Amino acid sequence: MSAGSVAVAVIDDDIPYWDLYELGVVCTVFGIPHPDLADPWYDLRLCAAGPSPDQPPPGPLGFTLRTPYGLEGLDGADTVIIPSVPEACVDGERELPDELLRALRRAADRGARMVSLCAGAFALAAAGILDGRRATAHWMHTEALARRHPEVEVDDSVLYVDDGNVLTSAGVTAGLDLCLHLVRRDLGAHVANQLARRLVVPAHRPGGQAQFVEVSVPETGDDGLAPVLHWATERLDQPLTVDDLAARAGMSPRTFFRRLQAATGTTPLQWLLSQRLSRAQSLLEATALPVERVGELSGLGTAANLRRHFTLHFGITPTDYRRAFPGHGGRTVRPGRTVRRAGH
Repeated sequence: MSAGSVAVAVIDDDIPYWDLYELGVVCTVFGIPHPDLADPWYDLRLCAAGPSPDQPPPGPLGFTLRTPYGLEGLDGADTVIIPSVPEACVDGERELPDELLRALRRAADRGARMVSLCAGAFALAAAGILDGRRATAHWMHTEALARRHPEVEVDDSVLYVDDGNVLTSAGVTAGLDLCLHLVRRDLGAHVANQLARRLVVPAHRPGGQAQFVEVSVPETGDDGLAPVLHWATERLDQPLTVDDLAARAGMSPRTFFRRLQAATGTTPLQWLLSQRLSRAQSLLEATALPVERVGELSGLGTAANLRRHFTLHFGITPTDYRRAFPGHGGRTVRPGRTVRRAGH
């Protein structure tokens, strides 16, 4: 497994407060070394697409970026991320810089992994990188993205889309979900889970989870869900049904189903499967247990059932996944073959 280099393309004419979140997420996840989790960590560089000559100086609510790298810094990077674009480019009031689009095309043509957060999808789309692909962005921007780029299959309902070497996310916290997903792809579930714990965020939200669920606020909060979900994750090796979870939460199965789906955008059985697959990943990375035992401890049952679900969701067999973690220690990650995870 290997972290590799990450180059971030930033349009440096007037970075508003709102866009600082996505940029900060990228810097936090990829720019701060964690040698106890993986050594080496990512090599991060910020690459500025300078302001257009006709652009005014930054306003009172904006920033400019000082970095030694221009767009030539994208060359040679394993992963290229564009975290946002100016609102005027989203609205179509002005075009994205030609030099940025050319740099993105060069990176895609040489096989770099291309990633956008939130409105950054407009840059990938303008460069033609999303043509014929499924992609997403913040739900407030997806209508404009689909209208301006009809060749892109825009999905406004998901947190992020993993289409192999091209990945896109919705806005704000969904960008963090996608960055942690990249860490899981590159360095494994153990490293991603530990990093998420340090960031005090959920270890893994599947990309297919809903961006936004328009439901009325319930009379009581969802505090009753957290204890039962924690209880379930401690018992993944046991048979668990929706009835079991509902009874533990003190709800009817129908109410529990509705509450969990409203809170997470996924069904109880889908949530359970995601947790069990994550447990299987951790066991494969950190132990030398037989695949049959991994299936039992993760609640997926037989080795055949584990292989079926693992291959379907991650595009690789459990045995091949384990080979990417020599020593089964889960502590020092050495450069090696990158595990490709299937999109949701």
